[in-house]
Amino acid sequence: MSLRQLLTEIAGGWVQAKNENFTGHPIANLLRRDLIQAIETTLPSPTDYLLKASAGAGNWADVPWLSILNPAITESTQSGIYPVYLFRSDGSGVYLSLGFGTTELKRQYGTTLAKQKAEELRSTIRGLDNRLDDWDQKVDLRSNTTLGQSYEWASAGAKFYPLDNMPDDNTLTSDLIELLEIYADVNLETNQNSMPAISNAQLISKPFLLLAGISGTGKTRFVREQAKTSQQFADTYCLTSVRPDWHEPSDLLGYISRLNGAAEYITTDILQFIAKAWRAIADSGLTIEVQESEDQGKRLVMAGERDELDKVLPYWLCLDEMNLAPVEQYFADYLSVLETREWRWTGDSFTYSCDALLKPATINAVADKEKLRKALGFDGEQYDALWADICQYGLGIPFNLLVAGTVNMDETTHGFSRKVIDRALSFDFGAFFPNDYNDFFTPTSCNKRLSYPIWSHAS
Repeated sequence: MSLRQLLTEIAGGWVQAKNENFTGHPIANLLRRDLIQAIETTLPSPTDYLLKASAGAGNWADVPWLSILNPAITESTQSGIYPVYLFRSDGSGVYLSLGFGTTELKRQYGTTLAKQKAEELRSTIRGLDNRLDDWDQKVDLRSNTTLGQSYEWASAGAKFYPLDNMPDDNTLTSDLIELLEIYADVNLETNQNSMPAISNAQLISKPFLLLAGISGTGKTRFVREQAKTSQQFADTYCLTSVRPDWHEPSDLLGYISRLNGAAEYITTDILQFIAKAWRAIADSGLTIEVQESEDQGKRLVMAGERDELDKVLPYWLCLDEMNLAPVEQYFADYLSVLETREWRWTGDSFTYSCDALLKPATINAVADKEKLRKALGFDGEQYDALWADICQYGLGIPFNLLVAGTVNMDETTHGFSRKVIDRALSFDFGAFFPNDYNDFFTPTSCNKRLSYPIWSHAS
């Protein structure tokens, strides 16, 4: 089918499709496969672009879309600009829009302030290319969902193609080519360039730290200051106070509750933080896919190049007063899975894999997986494929997660077994350093920024 026929078919059948079974639906297949193929034939250099379409994950999306990214310009739909087809929720037509990612804006500023920043960004983009004067500033998707409505204010310019008056293929192709030219010419400075790179940090040998010392020596403060160096402290730091009554991994990672009859997973701040670290990896543009090996079978693997790791910040989880409860008991799952982390390097290319902390059997035992997905922050359409893989292979330890436990040995705490000591990198905060008058003028020492290890074994 031609581009015009496909857009008409998808828009015209969308409302009815949403009331039918999602799995294997022809409309979803047209969007994900046929429309991508049709657009690729119109692109001047198809290999320069990455096309992705979404009709939903497990359930129908309110607003289906197809994005066109040039990886040299935009690495993720989370931030930056990119051309995108947006279908109206009521099936009355489709927009071709120069959209920009809202996830990073909302993460930094919150939804209300993000909309103001979006207005500024729209004005900036339109001021860079006067060809956008012929493109509408407003997008009306008639959506009732928060995600669908966010697409409306995340547009620098758009053209609407009504279902009952769809333009011919020449017009559709001409508009797309013009928008791709605008996309290539608009050069926006992003905050990604100022993000601190891990290549400038000291890579530690283990992702699990024990900070030992008496009260007042700055153990917890040390972790906070490390997280602040990321310039995204609120996202990359989680402080959890260990309770004396913790005795099993469910205290750390959550559990299944059947109080209301149906199985519901009760998450914890720690599990949500681990999921956030996973999303940071996905948002960075690294490949997350299922790979099969002879010795381990199929598992979820992260892959990329060495310089791509500079975009992935360390996420610091601080377990305050870690040994108020028996570490070997509540931390058992983490300590076991920690040993399964595996980095493999071929030149500057790497793969990383790890066994699951949250097992697929546990996820699939939950009655409402969509509720769990939302609780873990994977509800965005950009995480459709990732969530499907997590349901099948589980949620492991992300490589950018650093766990630091503060330790104070007294009559209220527990000792550590060799199992814990073996897996940890220990720091002693046992000494107070007196003030040196000369250090106020020319410091004799400087702080070191730490980051996650990129090896799992010695060669």
